Amino acid sequence: MLVVAAALYDESGRVLIAQRPPGKHLAGRWEFPGGKVSDGEDELAALARELREELGVEVTAARPLMRLEHSYSDRDVELSLWIVERYRGTPSALDGQGLKWVAPASLGGEDLLEADRPFVEALRDLLPPR
Repeated sequence: MLVVAAALYDESGRVLIAQRPPGKHLAGRWEFPGGKVSDGEDELAALARELREELGVEVTAARPLMRLEHSYSDRDVELSLWIVERYRGTPSALDGQGLKWVAPASLGGEDLLEADRPFVEALRDLLPPR
């Protein structure tokens, strides 16, 4: 399963993370927003669709940062992290999820999904604390 995730940051350099809503796999854990790539859909289109559906924002510029594979006990995922360089709108929790902005240096202290943890170091290097 291919999943796209977004490093969406604000003018202060904080990164947005989302809490998985009740009833979903690994509910209550934190992750970078995003979702599954549908058959026939490219990664950027999937990223834009997921952020529009889940957060109500329109992605206007994004670039891939890194890709990895992760095995959970019940599924394997391939994750592609994208840096959202520009977007329109204010992120809102449209999918029943919690949202919070976190300084890149503080991401390691969050209860992030194991699959998202390798992204933390890359984001710390990319988005130094301000």
